[in-house]
Amino acid sequence: MMSMLSRGQISQVTSQRAKSSGAAIMLALWALFLLSALIISWALDIDSRLSISGDSTRMLKAEAVACSGAEVALHPAVNPGSPNLSGELDNGATYQARLTGEGGRLNLNWLVAGENPDRLEILRRYLEIKGIDLNERETMVDSLLDWVEPNTGLHHLNAPPESDDYHPSHTLLTQIDELKKVAGWADFTSAPRWDDDFTLNSGGPVDLVWASRDVLLSLPGLTPEMVDRFLQLRQGPDGIDGTEDDMQFKGIDGVRAVLGLNEEQFKQLNGLISFKDPIFRVVSIGTAGKAKRTVQMVFRRVGVMPSVITWKEF
Repeated sequence: MMSMLSRGQISQVTSQRAKSSGAAIMLALWALFLLSALIISWALDIDSRLSISGDSTRMLKAEAVACSGAEVALHPAVNPGSPNLSGELDNGATYQARLTGEGGRLNLNWLVAGENPDRLEILRRYLEIKGIDLNERETMVDSLLDWVEPNTGLHHLNAPPESDDYHPSHTLLTQIDELKKVAGWADFTSAPRWDDDFTLNSGGPVDLVWASRDVLLSLPGLTPEMVDRFLQLRQGPDGIDGTEDDMQFKGIDGVRAVLGLNEEQFKQLNGLISFKDPIFRVVSIGTAGKAKRTVQMVFRRVGVMPSVITWKEF
C-alpha cells in the first residue's frame, strides 16, 4: 500500500505547479506581444508601400500631363497666350504651359564667336547692368573667350592661365551650366535665376519682341526711358509677355517706331537684333494632387513640323 504524502509535500507540489502555470502564461503573453508587434509592423509596411505607390502614381500622372502641355505648345496654330496652353485631363490632372521666344535671350556662343567687338560690348554692358565691376567683368569676358578659343596657344590678357586645376574646353559652350566652370563666373552663376537671360539655341541676334529689360538696355543706343515705354506697350495692360493682350508688331519698322528711334539711330542695331526668331521655349507644369512635374522644351517652329532642340524634365 502506497504511503500517503505529507501535507508539506502536497503543498510543495502545488506550489511547483502554480509556478509552472505562471511561467507558461508569461510565455504565452510574450508570444502574443511579439505576434502583435509583427502584425503592426507588417500593417505599417503595407501602408507605407501603398503610400509610396500612390505618390509614384501621382508623379507619373503629373509628368504625363506636363508632357501633354508641351505637346500642345508644339502645334503651329498655338501661339503665346493661347487658352489651349492650360487644361485638365479626365483624371483630374492639370497642365499650365508658357510659350516664349528664345531669341529674346543672349546667345552666349553668338556673342563670343569671332570676337566681334559690337557683340562683346553687349555682353559687357549686360554684366555692368547686373552690378559687375569693370575689372571683374573684363576677367569674365576674357576667360569666356579663352574657354571657347580653339587655339590653345592664345591667351587673353585678363584671363587666368591654364593650369593643372583649370582647363578651358577650347570649344563653344554646349550647355549654359558650363559657365560655372569658367574662371571669374562663380559668383555670378551662384545667384538665383542667373541664367534667365542666356541661351545657346537662338538664331543669334536679339529678338526685340521677347528681350527682357536688361537685355534691351545692353543694346547700343537704348535708354531706360525708351526701354520702359517700349515694354509697357509690348506687354500690354497686364505687364506680362506672352499673354493675349500683348501688342502685335507687324514688322521691324513697327518695333522701331514704338522704341522712338529714327532710321539713323536704328542703324546702330544692324546685325545685332532680329524680329520674331523662330526658336521658342515652352515650360509646362503638370499637377496631379500634390505632385508636380515640369517639362522644359526648346524647339524650332518652321512650317507645320516643329523641330525639338532640347528637352528637360524636372
